[in-house]
Amino acid sequence: MLNRFVITLCMLLLPASVSAQGLADMDAAIAKGDFGKITSVVVMRDGVIEHEHYFDGGGPEALRNTRSATKTVTGMLAGLAIARDHIPGVSTPVARYFADKRPFQNPDPRKDKISVEDLLTMSSLAECDDNNSFSRGNEERMYLIEDYARFYLDLPVRGFAGFMTKPADAKYGRAWAYCTAGANLLGELVQRATKQKLPDFAARALFEPLGIAKVEWQYGPTGIAFAGGGLALRSRDLATLGQLYLQGGQWHGRQIVPAEWVRASISPHAVVEDQDDTEYGYLWWLKDFTVGGAKHRAWLMNGAGGNKVIVLPDLRIVTVITSTNFGRRDAHALSEKLLTDYVLTAAR
Repeated sequence: MLNRFVITLCMLLLPASVSAQGLADMDAAIAKGDFGKITSVVVMRDGVIEHEHYFDGGGPEALRNTRSATKTVTGMLAGLAIARDHIPGVSTPVARYFADKRPFQNPDPRKDKISVEDLLTMSSLAECDDNNSFSRGNEERMYLIEDYARFYLDLPVRGFAGFMTKPADAKYGRAWAYCTAGANLLGELVQRATKQKLPDFAARALFEPLGIAKVEWQYGPTGIAFAGGGLALRSRDLATLGQLYLQGGQWHGRQIVPAEWVRASISPHAVVEDQDDTEYGYLWWLKDFTVGGAKHRAWLMNGAGGNKVIVLPDLRIVTVITSTNFGRRDAHALSEKLLTDYVLTAAR
């Protein structure tokens, strides 16, 4: 009862809308080229779109490839598979679903203990790091072979040099390393566990209940949907996914994603390497943004080029920023500057 009172009080104290003029200024800055190639911005508050603008000529119905934002959707699907008892739980060993791939290269009993949660948190002991071009599990190496699942399963166990943080010394007991191959393996695991093609399971369990009809998946060489990136959705539908989590997994009074899974997903499980201000949940990025002395916790779906779905629970705002700033080192910084300088400022 007390929690309900506090939530109601916060809703009364917060501004009812964002500044239309502030967001018009944002549109002008984007159109001028101050933020590179931003393709769309959608700002939703309390489940209602308060502002949207499209800069790529595609309009609201265009599908936009937000790259690795797909990984967060894969995490949602893993939660739905667990809720339907297709997967026993997050501690379930990954290898049990890939017996047909044995024998794995670089055999090690620790590999057999890699769990679903290890993939969800980017913290397995497989030597996989997309941010290290020398890593055997680097994403670019995966694209050179046909079987993406085997690529991951054949990786050696990760070693920790003296200058690296070992899991036992990490804040949450997990050593984080960004690994697209692991997220993609999780998608294939969900497909095997549910005995449904991943796009079919996603449609029935997630997209159709949300009214999301236009979806475009990418596929690997073996014809399996790529769960590590490339999913294309309308910007409005990306906002819907953010709003779903803002509402604790509910949509129009129906529990689509279990509330327990939402809470676990947006709780920190690892600290992002070289970013002390950023933590990681179940394929969600967790970060604080400070504007005018006020700190706002955010849950983010991130994709290359600065593509983002940003959930701001204290403001009840979901912001979608799509972009084709690929190849720019400052792509994510540009999108986050757009958020802080315009969206958060307009919402104060």
